[in-house]
Amino acid sequence: MADTNPRRALITGISGQDGYYLTKFLQTRGYEVFGVIPCRSPGIGEAGDRLYYADLSDGSNLGQIMDRSKPHEVYNLGAQSHVRLSFDLPVYTADVTGVGTLRMLVAIHEYQQRSGQQVRFYQASSSEMFGKVVETPQTERTPFYPRSPYACAKVFAYWQTINYRESYDMFAVNGILFNHESPRRGEAFVTRKISKAVARIKLGLQARLSLGNIDALRDWGFAGDFVEAMWLMLQQEIPEDFVIATGKVHSVRDFLDVAFDHVELDWNDFVETDETLFRPAEVDVLCGDATKARESLGWQPKVSFEELARMMVDHDLELARREL
Repeated sequence: MADTNPRRALITGISGQDGYYLTKFLQTRGYEVFGVIPCRSPGIGEAGDRLYYADLSDGSNLGQIMDRSKPHEVYNLGAQSHVRLSFDLPVYTADVTGVGTLRMLVAIHEYQQRSGQQVRFYQASSSEMFGKVVETPQTERTPFYPRSPYACAKVFAYWQTINYRESYDMFAVNGILFNHESPRRGEAFVTRKISKAVARIKLGLQARLSLGNIDALRDWGFAGDFVEAMWLMLQQEIPEDFVIATGKVHSVRDFLDVAFDHVELDWNDFVETDETLFRPAEVDVLCGDATKARESLGWQPKVSFEELARMMVDHDLELARREL
């Protein structure tokens, strides 16, 4: 007799940008969604009440969370994910972002042994692993050259995921996602920093915007598109790793152009360079080749770079108007 119970998913980092969009996506497909949130974030409102407090730098209750939620799928989105901050907090970043993934893999493996239930595991890998790129565009076969403590931690987590897949026959995959943004992006990230400043400058609430390297080139997509790829990876017969990207590269300058133009302003009148915001080791260009995802998963991005920037500015204009 077929199992009529809904699929269950457990998401670490559910209170972040990707956790928000993934939760909404899975709920539209009838999933019961459970989430892991850090102790410093008491509740997130919109994802429901199936939340558990845990810390990936500890992991002592991850086994209990597995037993209680009984997930069919685990999406490991939890991390210290700010690249510049990882230089200031390298050990913490390595522990949470790198070893934290290993703690999650151990908890899943032990749960599978106890319950006999297979769990499909998604690891949020990052284009930052390519770092000082050896080829452009980057594919699943491109060697890694990490250029930050964050990227190094992600490389560790990437290989641990593969190690558990090959050692214990776990369905464990890496999604090597290139930059993906949205109105839910954290305000410390450059795209959201820009969109928020644009809105506040337009309404006279802010005078200037300080940025680091505005010549950095990135492959930017919409987070709402990218979470679908996460889900698709866990629906395949064979666990494989995938690059998820738009294949189009833009600079921070380009984002400034679109964002300020949307409110009929010239960014040159408001933006200044702050060298303290530069990374100790810069990553100049990242551009992904998602051919494998397009051919094997049937995935492709829907929201363009320009639409994304305008969407973010419109959202922050609404927030800024509440300050008036």
